[in-house]
Amino acid sequence: MKFFLLLIFILFQYGSFAQTTKKIYSNRLTVKFKSSIGVEYRIPKSDKKFNHEELDNINKKNRVQSIILSGNKKKKDTYILNFESNQNVDHLIKQYKNSNLFEYVEPDFIGTGGGKKIELQSIPNDTYFSRQYGLYNDGTFSLSSVTNDADIDMELGWDIEQGDQSIIVAILDSGIKLDHPEFSGRLWTNPNETLNGIDDDNNGYIDDINGWDFANNDDDPTDDHGHGTNVTGIIGANSNNNLGYSGIDWNCKLMIGKILDENNSGYYSWWTDAIYYAVDNGAKVINMSVGGSGFSSSMKDAIDYAYNNGVTVVACMMNENNNTIFYPAGYQNTIAVGATNPNDERSAPFFWSTTSGSNYGNHIDVVAPGNYIYGLNYQSDTNYNFYWGGTSQAAPLVTGLSSLLLAQDTDKTPDDIRSIIRNTAEDQVGNVSEDISGFDIYYGYGRINAYQALLQSSLSINEITNPINLSISPNPLSTFATVNSALKFNTVLIHNILGVEVLKIDNSSQQNSLKIDFSNLERGVYLASLLNDNKTVLASKKIIKK
Repeated sequence: MKFFLLLIFILFQYGSFAQTTKKIYSNRLTVKFKSSIGVEYRIPKSDKKFNHEELDNINKKNRVQSIILSGNKKKKDTYILNFESNQNVDHLIKQYKNSNLFEYVEPDFIGTGGGKKIELQSIPNDTYFSRQYGLYNDGTFSLSSVTNDADIDMELGWDIEQGDQSIIVAILDSGIKLDHPEFSGRLWTNPNETLNGIDDDNNGYIDDINGWDFANNDDDPTDDHGHGTNVTGIIGANSNNNLGYSGIDWNCKLMIGKILDENNSGYYSWWTDAIYYAVDNGAKVINMSVGGSGFSSSMKDAIDYAYNNGVTVVACMMNENNNTIFYPAGYQNTIAVGATNPNDERSAPFFWSTTSGSNYGNHIDVVAPGNYIYGLNYQSDTNYNFYWGGTSQAAPLVTGLSSLLLAQDTDKTPDDIRSIIRNTAEDQVGNVSEDISGFDIYYGYGRINAYQALLQSSLSINEITNPINLSISPNPLSTFATVNSALKFNTVLIHNILGVEVLKIDNSSQQNSLKIDFSNLERGVYLASLLNDNKTVLASKKIIKK
């Protein structure tokens, strides 16, 4: 479903406000103090006041109702200012920016979930797994045109890996049906919290045993919309239990953060708080089947925090059938996922609107099946007749695959996972006018293939270390980097994660140090190898292209 953002201001970044004479109104701002501002000024004295006269006067003038700690709560530098009534956003931002106290001041944008459901009226005679064409497509799916093998080869992937309960996957969405039998034994619970009305682990959340409801600020992340239950089931519904559907990962633990309300909408501040919560409580993968078109520095900080802590974030491209950038998919450190149909063509339209379609653009990474996706019901344990469509349903396939890759090797970084998924995606399987060879803006690097990704990951590429003091700096790199070695070398070879040679650099002068231009490489993980005159590998080292 094409979910419109609830407030018109969220359709624009603040930088575009000056280009329109239309006044934008909201009752919430996100502010982040500059690092140079002393901590004594950054901690509120009360619900409405900081310990700073100028700032408190601005708050009083604009009738601040409450000050809410947000973002990375350990730093205590980011807050939501909640006003008594809607204010002119442009005017508010100008006032707070002019105080020179803040790194940024921005609206607390609102975004939505990226999918819509429908209930099937006539139940097919085949088994429920046969409805999951995205996992195994034998060409018999009946709701739309279909192409045999337009799937992610999941049944072959499960021969390699079925998941590990030590991997925690956070689903930031509308919550889930906590007591659904398909989630039995699978939900993450906070081991350091007891149901006693006390914040036992001092993480700022009282009795957060089953995760947290950021939309209503309580300890009950029960789904009141349905979007989150569907998405979570795609990732981790119990499998081989003669019931319902099969999740991608059969064993991971599912951490629930409710960041959407009953209308499938949510403030960005809910989303950013949930990202920090997930990272700080041990999640290794985060699924965000949500999007808003306003750029937020606060949410970017949260995404970067996840990335810097080794947590992979997967997000959906959204469903407007255009190249509008939605966030968090638009941030550099997320894996952005578009949607395809049962015939491998880009979902345009989805079944629920002739004007809908999987968004596209230069920020897309891959695509996955996302139209006519059956799933679990947030109101029933026995009704399996709902299906959904949207990039929201494609993203959890990538999230589930990411958790399986981590089950193979917990040391994989977000860049490792992105590279494996990109490099093993199937290219040129869709519409020939859009799905061209190599990267394109509609399919990214292609439709994911779980079997190829898990197979490649199981083979892996390993560094060869020899006592030659090999160093490559900087690493990660963006353009140029310098290779240094204690021994002279003749050639540098660069291979991608599939073992394909992508770059060869001659060093016939046998220098010990060589500056190399990597600017033509795609972002990802590579192996740099140093060879001598006899073409023997002296040493190799993994490098990351940003």
